[in-house]
Amino acid sequence: MDSHETNLSLEGDFEKEAVEIPEAEAEAKETIETPVTEVAETVTKPAKESILSRLKELAQNAEAASKQELDSLKQTFYKLHNVELETEKKQFIENGGTEEEFIPKVDALEREFKNMMGDIKIKRNRLTTDQEKQKEENLTIKLSIIDKLKELVESQEDANKLYNEFKKLQQQWNDTRLVPQTKANELWKSYQHYVEKFYDILKLNNEFRDYDFRKNLEIKLKLCETAEKLIEEPDVISAFYQLQKLHQEFRDTGPVAKDLRNEIWNRFKTASTAVNRRHQHHFEEQKEAEQLNMDQKTVICEIVETIDYNSLKTFTAWEEQTREIIALQAKWKTIGFAPQKMNMKIFERFRKSCDNFFKKKGEFFKSFKESMNENFEKKKKLCETAEALKESTDWKETTEILTKLQKEWKSIGPVQKKHSETIWQRFIGACDYFFERKNKATSSQRSVEMENLKKKKSIIEQLVAIDDTMGTEEAEQLVRELMKEWATIGHVPFKEKDKIYKQYHSVIDQLLERFNINVSRKKLSNFKTSISDIEKDEPQALYKERERLIRARENLKNELYTYENNIGFLTASSKKGNSLLTEINRKVEKLKSDLELIEQKIKVIDNSIRTEN
Repeated sequence: MDSHETNLSLEGDFEKEAVEIPEAEAEAKETIETPVTEVAETVTKPAKESILSRLKELAQNAEAASKQELDSLKQTFYKLHNVELETEKKQFIENGGTEEEFIPKVDALEREFKNMMGDIKIKRNRLTTDQEKQKEENLTIKLSIIDKLKELVESQEDANKLYNEFKKLQQQWNDTRLVPQTKANELWKSYQHYVEKFYDILKLNNEFRDYDFRKNLEIKLKLCETAEKLIEEPDVISAFYQLQKLHQEFRDTGPVAKDLRNEIWNRFKTASTAVNRRHQHHFEEQKEAEQLNMDQKTVICEIVETIDYNSLKTFTAWEEQTREIIALQAKWKTIGFAPQKMNMKIFERFRKSCDNFFKKKGEFFKSFKESMNENFEKKKKLCETAEALKESTDWKETTEILTKLQKEWKSIGPVQKKHSETIWQRFIGACDYFFERKNKATSSQRSVEMENLKKKKSIIEQLVAIDDTMGTEEAEQLVRELMKEWATIGHVPFKEKDKIYKQYHSVIDQLLERFNINVSRKKLSNFKTSISDIEKDEPQALYKERERLIRARENLKNELYTYENNIGFLTASSKKGNSLLTEINRKVEKLKSDLELIEQKIKVIDNSIRTEN
């Protein structure tokens, strides 16, 4: 495991429960919003458990664990833990609490994390203490070795004896490992100084020197071979750390023959360079990949952050956008680490934008739920109105009212699904009840109207049958009788009323013109025929029509008086051949004729009113 933080996968669903789109009389089903705290837990808990799992592995060999990795695990764990705390606090405050009152709940994972970190710390402290103690002891030993080397260099004894002693000291030096870091470099220089001085000053015979050089060469050749194999090692990180140990061994091994020193060092150095380059290239590739991941995650954040909430006005729009968010979350999970310094920040940015989306979605659903409650109250009032009218026998007026109520019902939005069917059945039940009663009551009336229609069609056929072979008087008499019979026939179906009326009057007009029947009498006849229709439309219609005719009569009288008075102003000479006089006389006669017709219509209405009374 490298030094990066654990990749924070977006476990669990950020999405909320989908909501049905309401139809004309249905409503969207209620949504149950996932609490923010649950969303945070589904994201952070798996990551924290992953960290604990790795920590357990390291605890098995705490002394060998990398401090850098332990610090990284600790940093990542508490970033995740703080995300949970902030989310929990936010939820607490939104539910009515205050920041001062907030007490975080006990986190079992954090307790386990602290216990393991404590155990590892104890083990590592114990190891550190032992190591420091050992380093001090090693320092004492190596200082002692240097003193003995110094004695050998200054001794005048036999070279063979000195060499054997020298090899023992050299082996003891190699067996004695770490010393305090502050003393290591100076100590090694001092040791190397006396080793080289031993070889150079004492001028050990060539046989022993060559033997020592050969042994050192064998060791360094093996080190070179081992370093060269590391070039092909699949685990680049492991190869790099193994190389550091090889360098230490190479350094601790004595010199080789002078003519081979550069060659053997260059070989070892070449292998080392190749391993180091692979190590560097690995991190460059990793850095490049992490930057690419960062770019991809940034784009995803920008997509969520630039959502146009003003365009989300319907359930369909919100659900489509939610599916897009879920797809982006799934995509996020497939993307690897961002750079270490930015990994947690970019995750926080994405989580914040997702939280904002679902918060706004929740607000929209809450607002819509309130509007559905208002719609429910409106529909209840319509039900009450319809139920109050269902026993009515005023078929025409009640039909108009119920029709308007049905149109108003359609204009009202949906209600909650649990009320939708019940409230609709209540309303449509009251409407159906009224119209069923109306159909039963008017079925007999329809039969009569159909019979009247049949009679009126028969009269029209008889009128059409009158031809030019019939005498004028006979034709006029027959037309009068048929018109009189027409007037006695009752109502026809409403849909046929205008059509049959036009057919009838079209034929009557043709006959009146053909046989030169008086136009005024024709108009009066038509008026008598329309009396029944006027009575049917409204009880007070005849009285209103009489008042209208009275006003028309007075207007005609005034106009007639004006024309007659104008004639008196004309001189005798001007009256001769005067076209103006001719026109005035024509108008006077027309006014008198119209006045007589109105008088007759008023009499017809008066007779009709007396008959009713």
